[in-house]
Amino acid sequence: MLMARRVIPIITNETYHIFNRGIAGQPIYSSVYDYQRFIDLINYYRFLSPRLRFSFYRRLPQNLKQDYREALIKKNPQQVLIYAYCLMPNHYHFVIKELIENGVSKFIGNLQNSYAKYFNTRNKRHGSLFTEMFKNVRVENEEHFIHLARYIHLNPITSYIIKEPFELDNYPWSSFKYYLNDSRLDFLEKDTLLSLFKNIKELESFTKDQIDYQRTIHNYTHLFLD
Repeated sequence: MLMARRVIPIITNETYHIFNRGIAGQPIYSSVYDYQRFIDLINYYRFLSPRLRFSFYRRLPQNLKQDYREALIKKNPQQVLIYAYCLMPNHYHFVIKELIENGVSKFIGNLQNSYAKYFNTRNKRHGSLFTEMFKNVRVENEEHFIHLARYIHLNPITSYIIKEPFELDNYPWSSFKYYLNDSRLDFLEKDTLLSLFKNIKELESFTKDQIDYQRTIHNYTHLFLD
């Protein structure tokens, strides 16, 4: 049986829009704990070949967990760089750069496999959680980069998960709030996007000024996720 090939190859040191959804559009997160587990897995599997599976790591005593974490950061290279992300009830988005060969595929593979095992156990379900192959679109230039980040950060409001623009500032499962409040998230690389704007306020205006337009094309977003 032939393995499916990617229409767009993933090349080291290039940046991509990476996204995937649940089987048949089904939810992939059903609680705050699910979203947080996914975030924790992002932070863990961005490193190449952790010695322990995340489920084993999280059960370590706190002192051993801290020692292991420090060793992981020091000894294991980071295989991807994440510029933006958004988690939605039945899909996710990343703007991501591959740092080592096959880094994106290894990262997404470990992330999805680990999360699916957790989700299936927690919900007493069986079978695949995500569609077979995640999608990737190469980011062509700086303009594409900033418009893609905006598209991803606006997902919660264009999908009417939240209703008002100010609610974007605190949507918990997106990188947008970390850009606005200047707080730190271990796996988020903010300098590149911020360098393309005069200040944070300009980034905020650039993003929110397109809410109405992006809502008008919301009915076509299935074209990005099919």
